[in-house]
Amino acid sequence: MNIIDPDNPIPKYLQISAWIKDLIQSGRYEKGGALPSEVELARICQVNRNTLRQAIAELTAAGILRKEKGLGTFVCAETPLAIKHRLKNISSFSDDLRELGIRETTKIIKKGAEEAKEEVSRKLILGQNGKVVAIRRLRTGDKVPFIYEESFLPYFTFKEILQMDLTASMYQILYERFNITLARSEQTIRAVNLKGRIASYLNVPENTAAFFMESLTYDENNCPVELLYSYYRGDKYVFEVELSRYHISENPPHED
Repeated sequence: MNIIDPDNPIPKYLQISAWIKDLIQSGRYEKGGALPSEVELARICQVNRNTLRQAIAELTAAGILRKEKGLGTFVCAETPLAIKHRLKNISSFSDDLRELGIRETTKIIKKGAEEAKEEVSRKLILGQNGKVVAIRRLRTGDKVPFIYEESFLPYFTFKEILQMDLTASMYQILYERFNITLARSEQTIRAVNLKGRIASYLNVPENTAAFFMESLTYDENNCPVELLYSYYRGDKYVFEVELSRYHISENPPHED
């Protein structure tokens, strides 16, 4: 079986990095062990060395491999298990990491008051010339970046939040400091390739596969309180959906 599937739209270097991670996860290469040379790996994968080096660079950036000049490439960590995010109840990044015993840290990239863009204003049901509190954060676990977030909240309701410690769970802040009950959330997920500053924040090469999630969260009075744009590293996250029993329609459509 070939390592590279030419019909697969996933870039070749990402297919190779996934294959190397599988080798490490299976115990073929233990922590501290040396991988075959780049020449040998390129031959095995039937790619040029530039493509192979992209795969090695991706795993090095993720903290799985390390390169030692003149010595080779070594495994410096076991491939981490993907974080599972359950699309069943409203939960936060903090909740996901707490279940795995991973230490969470959050870096504030930027925060402040902004004029709401048209899409943000429409979804948060703001008036004309509406303002929002905009908070951009990088969420990490054990010093590995997992998610880049852009959060927008109605300014006149939440302007005091700018004076608070925003490195904790935003949902917890809304509940404890603003007495907001988070009743429901509409979430849309799509696949994206990371570009520019977002790829840089997440410490991955440009065009790395990722998940983009838009979450619009409502309070118990059905008023939208937060619009959240989240970029999840594709190699770090798995989304789990629980479905209920299949029901056959009792009134199937009739043909004319």
